[in-house]
Amino acid sequence: MTIRTILAAAVLPFAVLPGLAWAQEAPAEEETGAFTIEGEVGVLSDYRFRGISLSGKEPEVTASLTVSHESGFYVSAWASNVELGNGKANNAEMDWTAGFSKDLGGVTADIGGVYYTYLNHSDLNYWEVYGSLGTKVGPADVKLGLAYAPKQDHLGGEDNTYVYVSGEMPFGDSPLSAHASLGWEDGVFADKKLDWSAGLAYDLGSGFTADVSYVDSHRSFSTAGDPTVVASLKWGF
Repeated sequence: MTIRTILAAAVLPFAVLPGLAWAQEAPAEEETGAFTIEGEVGVLSDYRFRGISLSGKEPEVTASLTVSHESGFYVSAWASNVELGNGKANNAEMDWTAGFSKDLGGVTADIGGVYYTYLNHSDLNYWEVYGSLGTKVGPADVKLGLAYAPKQDHLGGEDNTYVYVSGEMPFGDSPLSAHASLGWEDGVFADKKLDWSAGLAYDLGSGFTADVSYVDSHRSFSTAGDPTVVASLKWGF
């Protein structure tokens, strides 16, 4: 069984949707020799991470910067406000990523690591490794991925595993696209939790993208995982 066949089977449940798309439009790129610089800023009605609100179900403001080399190596920094329920003001999350992405003849492999850091609560900092395979199934782009946080002190000596499948597809040549994802998580952050999302994105031009997504989880986590609609506006540069 080929990798393409495995990915196609994994994304089959999403075929009932009118189309598949991830809500994020690729930001505009600035090429500098062998390097590419990308950036994005965004405003969202909620910060949902793997189906769970990390902003206290309040609006989120994000910014990111990625530097990629033509060899496939890349580094990025991502920042957002976050509500950790610790009673401290001005909480913020910053994620630092380093990875490598390569096209293997129709299948894109991506591996790397992320270090999650939290202002005013550094005892929650932790790191995670990830990997994914992506390919086309018809006109859709689909991805099967895994993220794993090994046992570490800031996770209480426990680990965490997250497996997901996601897809994206435009509606022909129109600026409208649709997206869907399904994830499963088990470990220190969740006990065999399922989460899913589906929505529509619209390319407004000049680097702007608007999105409306339905996000849900079968675990409520004291309402943080309750179903919601997340609206966003992003600008890539």
